Amino acid sequence: MTIPSTTQPSTEIPSNIYKPNAPLEAKVIKHERLTAPDSPNDVRHIVYDISGSDLKYVEGQSIGVLPPGEDANGKPHKLRLYSIASPGIGDDGNGKTLSVCVKRAITVDEDGTEHHGVCSTFLCDLKVGDISKLTGPVGKAFIMPETPNANLIMVATGTGIAPFRAFLSKRYNQLKHEKGQTWLFFGAQTRKDYLYESELEEYKENDTCHVVTAFSREEKNAEGGRMYVQHRLIEHGETLFEMLKKPETYLYICGLRGMEAGILEGFEEIASRQGIDWNEFFGTLKAEKRWHVEVY
Repeated sequence: MTIPSTTQPSTEIPSNIYKPNAPLEAKVIKHERLTAPDSPNDVRHIVYDISGSDLKYVEGQSIGVLPPGEDANGKPHKLRLYSIASPGIGDDGNGKTLSVCVKRAITVDEDGTEHHGVCSTFLCDLKVGDISKLTGPVGKAFIMPETPNANLIMVATGTGIAPFRAFLSKRYNQLKHEKGQTWLFFGAQTRKDYLYESELEEYKENDTCHVVTAFSREEKNAEGGRMYVQHRLIEHGETLFEMLKKPETYLYICGLRGMEAGILEGFEEIASRQGIDWNEFFGTLKAEKRWHVEVY
C-alpha cells in the first residue's frame, strides 16, 4: 500500500458552515486563564457549547469571531480568526464543544497610551454563560495529515500552540496505535507563560512525544543571547532533518513571524554539511505539502 504524502484528508473538510450574515450564537461553558496570575500576559482558554448546531471542524482549522459593537466609522467590527484549540471531537469527546486560546492584545504608543484589541478584549472579558457569534470553520492547508504513522514536527510561540494542542489530543487520545514521532517546540517569555503545561507534560510520558520549551527571558542560547524557539529546534536539527527526509514527516510553524527565518537558516546549514541542496530539498517539502506555516 502506498502511503500518501499529503495533508489533504480523504474526507471532505468542513468549510464556512456559518457565515457572517448568519453566525452561530454559541454559549461559553468554560473560561479560564492559562498564564500565571502575576504574568503580564493574559491568555485565556475558552470553551463554547456547539451542541445542537451544524458546526463541525477538523484539527488545524480556524473559527471566526464577530465582536459586538461598531468601529470608528460606524460599521460593525470585522470578524477575527482564531485557531481552534480542540480536536474535532471537542474537549468533551463528543463533538459538542469548540475551544480557542486567546491572548489579550495590548499595544502601547510612545506617549504611553494603551490600545486594547477589540476582539481579544471581548473574548478575554467573557464569562461563563455569555454568547459569542461564531463563523466558519475555515482553513484547508494547516490541517493534521491523515498519513498513517506520520511524524509531526510542530513549532509554536504563545497562542500558536492552539492547533498543536488539537493535534496532540487526537494523536494520543484517538490514535493511540500510531507509531509516528511527535516533536513540539514551544516558546514563551517565561515559564509563567507555559500554556497547557500540565497537558503537554502528560503527553511526554509517551515514548513518541517530545516537548521542548524555550523561555526567552529566562534562558540563554549558545551565543549568549535570548533563547528562542528556533534555537531549541536547531539544537535537535540533525535528528529533525533526518526525519524530514522521510515522506511521512510534516513540519508546522505557528506563531510569531520572526522564528521562521532562524529555522530555515539552521536547516540550510545542516543540509550544506550533508552536501544536500537546501533550496531543492525545501522545494520538495513544500511541493509535497509537508511544510506548513501560519505566522503573524
